[in-house]
Amino acid sequence: MANYIPEDKISEIKHTTDIVDVISEFVLLKKAGKNYLGLCPFHSENAPSFTVSPEKQIFYCFGCTVGGNVFSFLMKYQNISFPEAAGMLARQHGIEIPVQGMSPGQKKRINERERILDINRQAMDFFCQVLTGSKPGNQAMTYLKERGIKKDIIGHFYLGYAPEGWDNMVHFFSKKNVSLPLVEKAGLIVSRKNKDGFYDRFRGRIIFPILDLNNKVMGFGGRVMDDSMPKYLNSPETLVYNKGRSLYGIHKAKHHCRENDTVYVAEGYFDLLALHQHGIQNAVATLGTALTTSHIQILKGYASRTILVYDSDDAGIRAAIRSVGIFLEAGVDARILVLPKGYDPDSYLFEYGYESFMDAAGNAQSVMRFLMDSAMRKHGLSIEGKIRVISELKEPLASINDTLERSLYVKELAERLDIDEAAVLEKVKEMSAKNMGRAKHARWSKHNKFPGPLNAGNNIKENVLPDKWIRLEQQIIAMMLQYPKILLEIDRRNILAFIEDDALRSIGKLILEHMGTSDKNISEIIDFIADEKQKNIVTALAFGEDQWDDESCLGVIDRFESIRDKNEKALLDKIKVAEKNNDLKLLAQLLNEKQKMSVLKEKKKMSFLRH
Repeated sequence: MANYIPEDKISEIKHTTDIVDVISEFVLLKKAGKNYLGLCPFHSENAPSFTVSPEKQIFYCFGCTVGGNVFSFLMKYQNISFPEAAGMLARQHGIEIPVQGMSPGQKKRINERERILDINRQAMDFFCQVLTGSKPGNQAMTYLKERGIKKDIIGHFYLGYAPEGWDNMVHFFSKKNVSLPLVEKAGLIVSRKNKDGFYDRFRGRIIFPILDLNNKVMGFGGRVMDDSMPKYLNSPETLVYNKGRSLYGIHKAKHHCRENDTVYVAEGYFDLLALHQHGIQNAVATLGTALTTSHIQILKGYASRTILVYDSDDAGIRAAIRSVGIFLEAGVDARILVLPKGYDPDSYLFEYGYESFMDAAGNAQSVMRFLMDSAMRKHGLSIEGKIRVISELKEPLASINDTLERSLYVKELAERLDIDEAAVLEKVKEMSAKNMGRAKHARWSKHNKFPGPLNAGNNIKENVLPDKWIRLEQQIIAMMLQYPKILLEIDRRNILAFIEDDALRSIGKLILEHMGTSDKNISEIIDFIADEKQKNIVTALAFGEDQWDDESCLGVIDRFESIRDKNEKALLDKIKVAEKNNDLKLLAQLLNEKQKMSVLKEKKKMSFLRH
């Protein structure tokens, strides 16, 4: 896909873009020496291991081993293709990307996402105009006023109205000669059962446009103004909208979240509007779905503290309980704000105001205290109830990594249940042991192919390569990335021919091909690597802090060749033993290895002659 964009344009985008500025839009970064650190947006972690290098224009997470350049980050974070990532950055910097050389099919695939975003923007403008400038919108405007929503909030969040009728949207886009099947892909219209035409998805509803972090319209939510069902209707999943990764109001809240280092999370559209209208602008809302791990990873890029503001009814409490596990796993400082019974954030704010709400927020419960209260209300304090409470709480208690924090909560639970603290601690320790066993098994399952630090290769022999040997091969590649002056010597002595790990050898060849013959840097090399695993290896090795010079590099190369020679002698000794023992199967295998080694030596000899 990268080939669709001229190389000089890719280079221009890179040289104009600073990876720290781009990633800072999504991850809270702090300066640490010459690099920047933050909590990884791709996995749950308590301590920052996500590292960005402004000097090398690359990122790498030492926790989940994901790495790459600015394009790689956007592709993974936004779930978009290379051309889309390049186009996004090009537009931000006023760089025009030509489309010559693309087939009609390629153009269609690459442009479809942008066209859907444009269709959504036009639809939003249509809904806004109907609400504020037409007779059908008067009733909707009256409804919003009755709910206390002010004009500035209506404007800031681009609220609109979808008028009654089955084909307003169909006619709107037909007049503009926009492809109706594409409007259907945007989720705005629905194909009739007999496939004879389309009808509008949103009819007679207040419309809430859902914008992403870059103010692009991803989708819509619609609410009826009476008791019709369903009360709320959201856009379906599309190329640009994924409700498990989308948060209502994030485009308005992100900067306020960083300023306050706190984010309030509500459930509904009107709850969110009420929070913002009352001056609580560091607030977002989920979109008809439970809070997901992806939501948490997005939010922790803007604030270290999260306060859930859910309805006080049973459904709201259940939603908060479902979210607790995600917060504990992510290690996020979360609080649960339980409002008085009968209130949601919307109604509470309009009745009691900002100060009362903030007082309540100041007393928001920690996740564990909230779980304790919920479990005790649910099971009671009979003997059987206490047993069930402990059974329900032992796993969340065991998931607390900080031993002091866990100890304090165990003590509090024991006191509230009036039972021996040691009994509670024993149950928690049992669960901790189980969790550690599962985690150890998961780590082994993930890395059992090779015990080395990067699990580097795709080599079928990798499970029998000595750890010290693979580390030396990795050191050769790291040296090539960090000290390009040595590339001529690597090429002259044909070192890569003796790299046994397939992935490392492939990476080395790319480095020689591109860095050895031009002024390309590490960030640009990454674009020539299609395999995600190899991209991660390159960025990991490039982040090394070794102090290379000619002498140290030649020392590594000499050691590499010396070990190869020792391996050759060891192989000859094994052949003699196999011959003596008449082990024909082993002998055939060893002779095959010797033949390969002879071919490599001949290649090396020819390489010296060429130079």
